[in-house]
Amino acid sequence: MNEAALPSTAAVLGAGSWGTALALLLARNGIAVRLWVREPELLDQIRRTGENQIFLPGVKLPTTIQAVGTVSEALPRAEMIFLVVPSQYLRAFLERHRNSFPAGAPIVCCAKGIEQETLCTPDEIMLEELPGKFHQQICLLSGPSFAKEVAQDMPTNVTVASLFAETAERVQRAVSTGRFRAYTGSDLTGVALGGAVKNVIAIAAGGSDGLGLGNNARAGLITRGLAEMNRLAVRKGANPLTLSGLSGIGDLVLTCTGDLSRNRQVGYRLAQGESLAHILESMCMVAEGVDTALSVHQLAQKLAVDLPICDAVYRCLHNGESVASAMQSLLDRPVGAEIR
Repeated sequence: MNEAALPSTAAVLGAGSWGTALALLLARNGIAVRLWVREPELLDQIRRTGENQIFLPGVKLPTTIQAVGTVSEALPRAEMIFLVVPSQYLRAFLERHRNSFPAGAPIVCCAKGIEQETLCTPDEIMLEELPGKFHQQICLLSGPSFAKEVAQDMPTNVTVASLFAETAERVQRAVSTGRFRAYTGSDLTGVALGGAVKNVIAIAAGGSDGLGLGNNARAGLITRGLAEMNRLAVRKGANPLTLSGLSGIGDLVLTCTGDLSRNRQVGYRLAQGESLAHILESMCMVAEGVDTALSVHQLAQKLAVDLPICDAVYRCLHNGESVASAMQSLLDRPVGAEIR
């Protein structure tokens, strides 16, 4: 790995909890960061207090992180770009700003989802919307990584994937610290689908917990959920081993069991009787699994892949079925061979 690849400046586009944590991570490696903040009131608050009190309260940001109010302020001379934009808005964002991206800078997408209109994963959106000169720089960052714990400098492991090893290694060096370990890979499809589908399974796990079905049920959902992730990803051409790694089972376990998981909380609160509209209105951050459940349902139908857990979540979120009814439908399914 080229030691000279460590950038001196980076742009982080998106100042939610994960974008802010990434900016802090880069700053720990001596990288000057320009953090694009979409909301004017949040931009003013960060500049005044040196803290993102809405999305990452209690964490002081170093002066090497400069909060800016426009993408055009963040991008000039950036040697690495981190896209922390929800997957449903990624295409429009790229269409608006792609001509401003500096040449030669790795473009690291941190979105986890599947676009509803096209059923494209983030890497597919980037390949479609970015000019060819940027294709060698496309990269995905995924894995079990709650923003709050990264900000608190707690041990974390992630995957950095690119079709070009040099790009993945440049990003690996930029984000890796003594407490944050990044592993490289090349399976963009597997990493993207693992990051998307795990959010849907987490809603199911939260629903199971909300109904009080116990640890056995949660473990079963995680395991069978992994089988569904594998079926869909392999049908799309992924390496099944990717789903056994950090961006697959690693992220799945974290999102299904961690109290900081927004998607798990959606399922839990639905099972407790709250309406989806009320749950989403009360959350200041996006639960990607809600939109992704619809996209996964449509993609599974298109590819003729059987995803019973994902289908049950889809029915709860988008057809109004109760969590108890959907869970019972899973329990009533005929038994069969585990490996098929």
